[in-house]
Amino acid sequence: MTFRNTVTDRWMRVMSRLHRAVVSVSGGKIGWKMGRIQAVELHTIGSTTGQRRSTMLTAPIVERDRYVIVASKGGDDRHPFWYNNLRAHPDAELTVNGVTFPVTARTANAEERAELWPRAVAAYSGYASYQKKTSREIPVVICEVRPPR
Repeated sequence: MTFRNTVTDRWMRVMSRLHRAVVSVSGGKIGWKMGRIQAVELHTIGSTTGQRRSTMLTAPIVERDRYVIVASKGGDDRHPFWYNNLRAHPDAELTVNGVTFPVTARTANAEERAELWPRAVAAYSGYASYQKKTSREIPVVICEVRPPR
């Protein structure tokens, strides 16, 4: 792993932990919205460890039973760890405004991405600059709410 990759990965973890701390310390009054975008805490199962992992993200598109998140990693050439976890274990959980519920995650197909990507960029223009920084197509992930088992 390169020094740059190590710094990027650590920075992502620190930012997620700080975000989670703001939500916790404020009793949930601060941190569940990033401007107009909904913040979410994604809970996954590690693709190699099998351990529960959590990360704070934003969902630029929120619909009735669907949350759309973008696997941008700030335009890094590698996918975020959480995305790799979801590909290995698509059954996950989201916490939104302090409420946790089960979801099934999947990468948007080409047709879905063509419709969702412009909407995500309209919600947060930074996604467009992230895409320009990397040669990989940044995945759009659809998290569909599922009934508890």
